[in-house]
Amino acid sequence: MTVYILSREFMGFPDPASASADGLLAVGGDLSVERLVAAYARGVYPWYDERSPILWWSPDPRLVLAPKDLHIPKSLIKVIRKRKFEITLDTAFERVIEGCARAGRAKGPGTWLIPDMVRAYTSLHEAGCCHSVEAWAGDKLAGGLYGVSLGRVFFGESMFFHVPDASKTAFVYLARLLESWDFEMIDCQQTTGHLRRFGAREVARAEFLDRLKSALESEDRLGKWSLPQGFNAL
Repeated sequence: MTVYILSREFMGFPDPASASADGLLAVGGDLSVERLVAAYARGVYPWYDERSPILWWSPDPRLVLAPKDLHIPKSLIKVIRKRKFEITLDTAFERVIEGCARAGRAKGPGTWLIPDMVRAYTSLHEAGCCHSVEAWAGDKLAGGLYGVSLGRVFFGESMFFHVPDASKTAFVYLARLLESWDFEMIDCQQTTGHLRRFGAREVARAEFLDRLKSALESEDRLGKWSLPQGFNAL
């Protein structure tokens, strides 16, 4: 097994196909905007905790969802039709990522969304390529999610909720919006039953990288995102 050591001087990433069996590709480097953008463009993402150095991963298989293949459970359709939540984009990024971090801490020690990661993704947001989706119940932030966008790919990072179905509703709105923009896929990274129920499926790393390469030929949607007036997720 080969795991590459990255220096502080950014020289690019090794071939993701050379990652270990569990997906670990490299160790070290930093979380600069330049390096993070280059990582996602290569199908690589950071995932580590406060007890370890920066770890870079490219798992095989990879869980992805084509927005056009979104499956919405019947119970969630009822929630969306009742307009229980108001959905916005990029209006409360810092609150969303902090909500995700707190949700991770509530599950126990070792959460990956440590302060350095929060700062890094906030910098990506300020650069216009990291976005949040918020679900509001009145004036309360009921849940949300955030992720990175490059070309026609959205790399989902984390979600949280205070009110049941809030983050699920936010995810549905995001997927429908990305479908309207002709996005190729949502990268879900790790396989979970929750995301599979939305229609996500595992693909081999080689297929994921081929689709990623094609999708990155399109122009990035930089800057603040918003829902079109009257947008209907159903």
